[in-house]
Amino acid sequence: MNRVKIAPSLLAADFGNLQRDVEMVNKSDAAWHHLDIMDGLFVPNISYGMPVVKAIAKHATKPLDAHLMIVDPDRYIQTFADLGVYLLTVHYEACPHLHRTIQAIKAAGMKAGVALNPHTDVSLLNTILKDLDLVLVMSVNPGFGGQSFIPGTYDKIRELRKMIRQQEASVLIEVDGGVGPDNAAKLIDAGADVLVAGSSVFKSEDPKGVIADLASAVIS
Repeated sequence: MNRVKIAPSLLAADFGNLQRDVEMVNKSDAAWHHLDIMDGLFVPNISYGMPVVKAIAKHATKPLDAHLMIVDPDRYIQTFADLGVYLLTVHYEACPHLHRTIQAIKAAGMKAGVALNPHTDVSLLNTILKDLDLVLVMSVNPGFGGQSFIPGTYDKIRELRKMIRQQEASVLIEVDGGVGPDNAAKLIDAGADVLVAGSSVFKSEDPKGVIADLASAVIS
């Protein structure tokens, strides 16, 4: 089994010391920097936009994994590519022409992901799964950090993993929301490849230690 990837969510970082926290992730066992982009419309919160992403990119030495929780994400695909984003994830619920959006992301030179809100069934991705590089399963309702993990996520991951195997697709499963050392192994057991962790990393006394623990989590 491949080692799980850890993508610390910089939404939980100390924005007064953003360079310090980005450099901490650079030196840790994390694989990616996870960027949560919220517009106050698709979700009831505003996070940060292009100037902050540009500042993060300036100091990041690991790939940028951007999660767009915004309406009409097509408007900004090229902008995020120009900022150096490696993987761009859009929400199924925000894209009426999802296939076109995915093709535009790939045409801009990025990997393409689709996020699913907790209530959205994974079967809706059946016809587009082979076009994707990643599916982000939201294990909380998007919009705010620090929420409690939704237990039904495990079954959702298992169902998605089964779909991927049946189609022989090369798709990573990412999980975001309430992820920490207490549930990492169970998420990996269910089929997760990438764990996004925000509060559990940046609110800890030893962020690099938490990242290392998550990265080395094994099935019990």
